[in-house]
Amino acid sequence: MNDRSDPADPPVEGVFIHDGLTIPEREIRFAFSRSGGPGGQNVNKVNTRATLLFAVSDSSALTPEQVARLHERLASRIGADGVLRVVAQEHRSQMGNRLAARKRFARLLADAFTDPPERRDTNPPPSVDRRRLEAKRHRSRLKKARRAAWRDDD
Repeated sequence: MNDRSDPADPPVEGVFIHDGLTIPEREIRFAFSRSGGPGGQNVNKVNTRATLLFAVSDSSALTPEQVARLHERLASRIGADGVLRVVAQEHRSQMGNRLAARKRFARLLADAFTDPPERRDTNPPPSVDRRRLEAKRHRSRLKKARRAAWRDDD
């Protein structure tokens, strides 16, 4: 049953990012390979590692501004071919890793589209400066005392 207000609209299959943005399933591809690490025969024989592939520039769901923002924010994760890769290999099953990669992908995109909070300058309280300067004076006195004792030994 469709929970939308208009039952004539087909449900959008894909990855929900935030209100107003869902990446269609047809724009996401998966590649599977063997996982690394412990796991014995399962790891050695079964392709459980899931790599989600998403061609950022070719997406019909994203505006040009959103594409530019993703290229800026996720530059280290997008290859020269313009494909965003998200890897999951923590589960023993292909389905578990597929779901984990989808969740990580949704979180990555949601974080990329969220503006960081604006930083407000703050002034440290005077007590912090007093403690810092007192610690410096104390250290200076210790070193000075060692230096004087060392010269007396000559």
